[in-house]
Amino acid sequence: MNVAIIKYNAGNIRSVDFALRRLGVTARITDDFDVIRKADKVIFPGVGEAATTMKYLKEKAMDTLIASLEQPVLGICLGMQLMCRWSEENDTPCIGIFDEPVTRFPPGLKVPHMGWNNLHRVRGQLFEGDLQGAYVYFVHSYYVPVCEYTLAETQYMVPFSAAIRKGNFYATQFHPEKSGDPGQRILSNFLNV
Repeated sequence: MNVAIIKYNAGNIRSVDFALRRLGVTARITDDFDVIRKADKVIFPGVGEAATTMKYLKEKAMDTLIASLEQPVLGICLGMQLMCRWSEENDTPCIGIFDEPVTRFPPGLKVPHMGWNNLHRVRGQLFEGDLQGAYVYFVHSYYVPVCEYTLAETQYMVPFSAAIRKGNFYATQFHPEKSGDPGQRILSNFLNV
């Protein structure tokens, strides 16, 4: 299987690569448009700040590339947020695949929401294999509200989307590559969609 991990100015790319290797998959970490377009699966990871990252993506026309992909694409953490319409983080217009806002957790909550939390109301192929209630690893201060695209929910004083999907675009707010066995199962499920 030909898997591309999009290389850009964001963190956690290596940990995603290592998680795929544990599944027996050697991915290409690349910013080459042709390689990304020809991949069977594409992973758009991310740790960082929305405005700086979107500026970089736009300068390289990677925002347009990502939105045009037709194969299964998995956004992770910041990758998920950037696939939405807009982020409250520095009032940032994003790629717009999901017509949803990304908002900051309400005042009074400790941010970032960091650590293990469990999944509720899971559905779809990404969560096959008894993943209802599974604990996965989060690190984020902004979230996508529960919406028509929600595949899984988590609660941190407010319910929010732990995973979303629209067509060939999948995304998780949590880090499957850092989520032990449940995360490996979710990555494996994505590779099989």
